[in-house]
Amino acid sequence: MALVAQQMRIGVLRDYEVKRIVFAYNEGSYNIFADTNEYGTILASEFVEVSLTPERKISLKIGVTEVAVASKVQLIATKMNNSLVYSCKSPEVKERKYRDDVEITVGEKGLTIVNLVDMNNYLGGVVESEGGGGKDIEYYKVQALMSRTYALKYKGRHEKEGFDLCDRTHCQAYHYQLRFTPLIDSAVRQTPGMVMVDKNFQLVDAYFHANCGGQTSEPDYVWNNKIPYLSTFKDTFCIYTKQANWEKRIPQSDWREFLVSKYHYPIEDSVLGPMIYTFNQPDRYAFYQYPWLGIPLRDIRDQFKLKSTFFNCYPEGEEVVLRGRGYGHGVGLCQEGAMKMAKYKYSYLQIALYYFPGVKVVNFQEYQFFNQQIKSIGFE
Repeated sequence: MALVAQQMRIGVLRDYEVKRIVFAYNEGSYNIFADTNEYGTILASEFVEVSLTPERKISLKIGVTEVAVASKVQLIATKMNNSLVYSCKSPEVKERKYRDDVEITVGEKGLTIVNLVDMNNYLGGVVESEGGGGKDIEYYKVQALMSRTYALKYKGRHEKEGFDLCDRTHCQAYHYQLRFTPLIDSAVRQTPGMVMVDKNFQLVDAYFHANCGGQTSEPDYVWNNKIPYLSTFKDTFCIYTKQANWEKRIPQSDWREFLVSKYHYPIEDSVLGPMIYTFNQPDRYAFYQYPWLGIPLRDIRDQFKLKSTFFNCYPEGEEVVLRGRGYGHGVGLCQEGAMKMAKYKYSYLQIALYYFPGVKVVNFQEYQFFNQQIKSIGFE
């Protein structure tokens, strides 16, 4: 099957325990199925309601009339690119719209809502969520490349729950179909099936973040494992963008309490004690002050909800003043840097290889063929 026709199973509304939801006409008609039986079609101005029964079955209503109690309900589009309005009623959630089909089953804590969506339609929604509007097409192309690589590498991550990926940042944000930026659809379709692979022809970990602050991070500073094709380097493309710099003030008592109680910072030491509020990080480090103290900067970031681990600090009055750079973990593609490169007319391939040196950009079908050949001659 060609990649452009590939269907993804995306678990949506995963932040909620859905008990009742209404699906309404938005664009194009849908056939209604409960288990193996068909119950008509959703046409303009029509809707169906699906709810969880006390017996952990699914009640299907067309309009206000219950027509079936089933284990699975499906709404199947009569043609490509049709879309439905998803209105969650219990709990109340702002309505969403998604293209293509939907399947509803009973999950552990409520209804499991799965959008069965064409890969291109899925990527359009993801890229708009990640990049917003008003960007150059080469940025949208590289974001589509990243998101496609991620989706295919981690497809099946939620297999036990009945879908491939979720709609949360745990996988990729996907809270709506593409709405406002037709250029994104063009970018997705102008990079048909393109993915990034490493020197062993394996899909890469397509990490990205908002702003690296002028220097990307080593992956093991964040996740304790090295990634051969990703290592720290200076990035001048993002240093004058909106999220390049930040400041935060924290009470010295909170700072001291955290470092001393959790990491036994040697506050009584004549040399290290006075240094507890002062830290200079000209390049990205993994640890606060000295590695042998064992205080990971990522833990400080989590504790005090910092935008990044790339900061200097000093005492002022009763506070610790943090002056930081960047937003996010700093590994892989810097989105604001990539946006700036696109503005300077770099191609999406040049941008991808700038942030992922040593990787290859190939068509997914070529990738699949290569791996099948490797397996056929006995190398796994």
